[in-house]
Amino acid sequence: MKTILFVCLAAVTGCATVSEKTDASASWRGRKVAFLGDSITDPNQKNAIYWQFLEKSMGIDARVYAVSGYRWRDMPAMAEKMKATDGDAIDAILIFTGTNDYNGGVPIGEWWSVTNETATYSGPVTLTMPRRYPNFDPDTMKGRINATMRYLKTNWPDAQIVLMTPIHRAYAKFGEKNVQPPESFPNRNGVYLEDYIRVIREAADIWSVPLIDLYRESGLLPTEEVYAKCFRHHGGTDMLHPNTEGHRRLAELIRLKLLSLPLYR
Repeated sequence: MKTILFVCLAAVTGCATVSEKTDASASWRGRKVAFLGDSITDPNQKNAIYWQFLEKSMGIDARVYAVSGYRWRDMPAMAEKMKATDGDAIDAILIFTGTNDYNGGVPIGEWWSVTNETATYSGPVTLTMPRRYPNFDPDTMKGRINATMRYLKTNWPDAQIVLMTPIHRAYAKFGEKNVQPPESFPNRNGVYLEDYIRVIREAADIWSVPLIDLYRESGLLPTEEVYAKCFRHHGGTDMLHPNTEGHRRLAELIRLKLLSLPLYR
């Protein structure tokens, strides 16, 4: 019986090593990645934050624009600040917000405004047809998302823009005048959190951007006491914000999702 030995000599044939082939993170190293969001992304936290884990594991240059309490209404101004600070030198933009829209009872609204216009079909045939345009109503969540995404898509057409859904919400008490019920209750408009989550998923379709569904895929479920190890802040009264362990888990999911996405710059 003959034994046949195949040898790949990288120096002679140019074969890539296994590490060179599988190191997908190489394309992200040194890239400027902007993070827009609210308290979960805000750098003013005592624990490690998910984007700090990403800095270490992916070698990205994180540009963080996030403020506690912010909603989608604040994202356009945040994007303008990013434009003034970093200009066009942004390779990717991640947006992680929406939970405060739910908690604040912001109306969901509509994606489109519709008018009747003349359209040409099959050569000279013209018909009056309904035509839709993005709705930019500043008093609704969908209108605010449209305004934000239009600004991002037109100012950074070559950046990889990624939407992330909010995570599940449990009870949180930050003071006598700031007590937030768990997601088993609807907001003041009678709307449950999952309806706001669906809005983010729809936005990814409408604006042709990838979605990282943290609500579905992170595994974090603070409504169950066993997940207190991933939350627990403010003397045990905050099951809304992840602690270091919770952020580590978020970061690992985000990292793997980003590695599957191309960079265009």
